[in-house]
Amino acid sequence: MNFFEQVYAIALKIPHGRVTSYGAIAAAIGSKGSSRMVGYAMAESHHHENRIPAHRVVNRNGILTGKHHFGIENEMQKRLESEGHIIVDDKIKGFSEAFWDPMTELGL
Repeated sequence: MNFFEQVYAIALKIPHGRVTSYGAIAAAIGSKGSSRMVGYAMAESHHHENRIPAHRVVNRNGILTGKHHFGIENEMQKRLESEGHIIVDDKIKGFSEAFWDPMTELGL
């Protein structure tokens, strides 16, 4: 499985209403320090055959840094809000409570 497919396999497991970070996914696939590459994978995920929940992947501070990859203004924010998140100035309010750590949750 290539790097992007490993990223997508983790992203597909992020539960509705939860979020994770690029770095957490990188660590979960054994590639700590490759958070930027995870970001590239999320940017390309819109072309994947499965519906990858890229809106649930944000930076380590809960900021919607990938929002410009959604093509429609505020689409990432709208998707997160539809799952119950409150977004203030492109940041998820209560990020630490909503954070889903794949290493812990998946027992990696």
